Amino acid sequence: MESRQVVGWRERIDLPDWGIEQMTAKLDTGARGAALDVAGIEPLSDGRVRFQVILDRGKGARTHPVEAEIAGETRVRSSNGITQRRLRVRTRVRLGGMVQAVEFSLVSRKRMIHRVLLGRIFLSPAFLVDSGARFTLGKRRRRKPSSAS
Repeated sequence: MESRQVVGWRERIDLPDWGIEQMTAKLDTGARGAALDVAGIEPLSDGRVRFQVILDRGKGARTHPVEAEIAGETRVRSSNGITQRRLRVRTRVRLGGMVQAVEFSLVSRKRMIHRVLLGRIFLSPAFLVDSGARFTLGKRRRRKPSSAS
């Protein structure tokens, strides 16, 4: 049997296709799919969608604009039993040394603590979640200083 990398229930991930680094994600074995906190979802006429990834919702909330191909649409039943239709987009996720593609449903997670949720479809092939651990893959990396002219 192939060994899986042990990760905590909360880890930092990168979305390299979109230039996003160090987002805190909840790794949830109780969830099937993956969800990303976004705002301003705007379907475009060419099968693409434009949206703002919410990087944090604290004071001075930060967002990152993204335009991506629509991978599909899905109906999702939340933990409170409400069914919603959501657009899905596909991108790569880096967790530790592993990079793999994942489909995210686009949704407002403003009432949730974590901006990103990664479920079993992403986790099962390569990761084993230790529910008592957080940030097993290391401390937050410092961002590279931007060069000002």
